[in-house]
Amino acid sequence: MSDESSELEASSSKQTVDPIKSFLSGGFGGISCVLVGHPFDLTKTRLQTASPGTYTGAIDVVRKTIAQDGIKGMYRGITPPILGVTPIFAISFWGYDVGKRLVYSMTPDRTSPHLSIAELAFAGAFSAVPATLVAAPAERVKVLLQVQGQGGSSLYNGPVDVVKKLYAEGGLRSLFRGTVATLARDGPGSAVYFATYELLKRQLSGTPQTLPNGEKAPAPPLSLPAIMAAGGTAGVAMWSLAIPPDTIKSRLQSAPHGTYTGFMDCARKLIAADGVTALWKGFAPAMARAFPANAATFVGVELSLKVMETMW
Repeated sequence: MSDESSELEASSSKQTVDPIKSFLSGGFGGISCVLVGHPFDLTKTRLQTASPGTYTGAIDVVRKTIAQDGIKGMYRGITPPILGVTPIFAISFWGYDVGKRLVYSMTPDRTSPHLSIAELAFAGAFSAVPATLVAAPAERVKVLLQVQGQGGSSLYNGPVDVVKKLYAEGGLRSLFRGTVATLARDGPGSAVYFATYELLKRQLSGTPQTLPNGEKAPAPPLSLPAIMAAGGTAGVAMWSLAIPPDTIKSRLQSAPHGTYTGFMDCARKLIAADGVTALWKGFAPAMARAFPANAATFVGVELSLKVMETMW
């Protein structure tokens, strides 16, 4: 192997992360995301699934939820995300790293170790494929727990009870309802998410200095405010694209058995009943959640990676 090829391979390895570390860091990021973002997510889901006229807006959801259940009501359904989002984010960040490795393996004759924004977007979209296998059933349980209580009654005693009743209703098929919708949301969303974060990281890092030997000096690590800015903006970019399929997913996963035959049937009936603007229900709380939740996500990811780098 030539020196040039060795240098390229070494540089390429710097663009990827050890699989175990990428998995664990994603898990830390997921926990951070849920703790910060769940009240916003609950508000979004209730707006998306409630009958017309139930709420006048996001603030009305918060007011009525707290009046009925107190502050703890804003954390209804948090157990599935904590248990589900942690492995979902872990798999997502691991899948993103796998996606980058796939790009390198498919471009053996590349002259630069730096992945283009399009290549990063491909890796991001790829990450949604394995993550959806965990995300779809976790989202199904979370949505059902979030929407119950709006009419004063509760059908489920907790996430385990939801799983038991869904399985009794229709087996694994019922538990995995909304898988296509989840992938339709997270595929394009993850592509934009990771590409935006990497692009902003490059811009916020500044122009790398040239060393006396002619090589480029490594970029200094980003500050916490810079990580938060890049992560928060990536979240806003993702949710700007993901709201319509997310609305369909929430309707599909919360509706009684037999209401919809699938993703397209749900979209068609929703638009026919409430107009195309119904696809954007929950946009305000989703945007309000996007920046702080994803800023917290990437802070959790970057800090945990830094800690792990010092440990092994």
